[in-house]
Amino acid sequence: MKEKIETMSYRIKRYWAYALASIVAVGLPFIQIGGNQVFLLSFDKKQLHLMGVVFDMQELYMMPFLLMLLFLGIFAVTAIGGRAWCGWACPQTIFRVIYRDFIETKLLGMRRIKNKQKDPDYSKSENKIKKVVAILIWSFLALLAASDFMWFFIPPADFFAYMSDPMEHTTMIGFIVGISLFLVYDVVFLQENFCVYVCPYSRVQSVLYDNDTIQAIYNPTRGGEIYDAKKQKTVFKVKDLTNPSDECTACESCVTVCPTHIDIRKGTQLECINCLECVDACTSVMGKLGKESLVQWSSTNDVIYKKGLKLIRTKTIMYTVALIVIVGMLFVMGGKKEYMLLNVNKTTELYKTQEGGVVTNSFVLLFQNTQKETYTYQLEVIGAYKDKITLKRFEPFKLSKGKLAKKVIQLHTDQPLVNDARHDTPITVTLKAYAIEDPTRVIVIRDAVFIYPRSDMLKK
Repeated sequence: MKEKIETMSYRIKRYWAYALASIVAVGLPFIQIGGNQVFLLSFDKKQLHLMGVVFDMQELYMMPFLLMLLFLGIFAVTAIGGRAWCGWACPQTIFRVIYRDFIETKLLGMRRIKNKQKDPDYSKSENKIKKVVAILIWSFLALLAASDFMWFFIPPADFFAYMSDPMEHTTMIGFIVGISLFLVYDVVFLQENFCVYVCPYSRVQSVLYDNDTIQAIYNPTRGGEIYDAKKQKTVFKVKDLTNPSDECTACESCVTVCPTHIDIRKGTQLECINCLECVDACTSVMGKLGKESLVQWSSTNDVIYKKGLKLIRTKTIMYTVALIVIVGMLFVMGGKKEYMLLNVNKTTELYKTQEGGVVTNSFVLLFQNTQKETYTYQLEVIGAYKDKITLKRFEPFKLSKGKLAKKVIQLHTDQPLVNDARHDTPITVTLKAYAIEDPTRVIVIRDAVFIYPRSDMLKK
């Protein structure tokens, strides 16, 4: 009875993990912090929303760190828990469970949940009708899944506004329909072949695994070797097992329940998605015999070599340190977030000289308000030349949310800055732009190159 409770516990944990992943995927696009999305990559507005902070296209220096965090996180999870992502949180697995275990099995009764390798008998007209019904139900769910995917690129509020006039947003509609059709083909027809042949993760996992990686492991010491390497064949009958004391009953429950159609008793295989269906099946069978499961969720060192389960090791420590460093860099780079944008460009005129040794340089400034409030922007010269170079032709101005403004300014000096008769001299002048309403937060510092002419070009 105890073993049966553990079997149900594994299954319940998996389904809870699927439910949690689904809730996060559907709910995350609706969560806002300070009016901004928790995560949004908007190609339309050229923005990245991350934990309520908006980064514009000019600030996408964050993306490499996010990608490193994603890939290193996947590598770390794989090194520790094998393909835990595949079996417990991957959309492909969740979609297949919804279609195969819920729609086909529970809802329409087309197959048995303990035998995932036996397809329904389509010679019966009843099953053909049920197949059509199953595809229609999944097609509706695929449309919802495709819409949810789009919400990570288009905020839900904008999405539903666009849907009210679909003919004006045919590109978005095309993406939704295209993704939906792919999901129908993938889940209904391609099935677990996507995991085995298409997904690159299965090819990468062999590089990341070691003997301490936690995965579904068959214990050949207790159960017996079921694969004869010399004869290149699998032993399927109890009488064919090499040792009468071997505990494997050859019931093949662990084989028939496997969604990727492998025999876990042959050892680690790239097709295994770590869903632990085989662990559940064997636990149920061996529990009736009062014995521990022959297939366990553990490591090779623990089950085969009896060295125990070792989570903290050199590899996991290195991954942890790398992830901490990347997260730290994300916080540091995020701390440099600018709450307004300013581009400084020089005009085609290099400089202009006037009587009395006056020199002016003209610049084109492009301001953009990236915040939700309307701000009044001011501009000042700071740094070493703030008392020698003055700002002309600029007055504070207001700019509302998301708007841009182009301003032409002049930097002016009547003081001798350089005495060079050979060539013009570039001088770096520091400009500070800020919002008068919030000068400590909405502020940017930019450098402008002021060209001071050679001495013979000055008008005395």
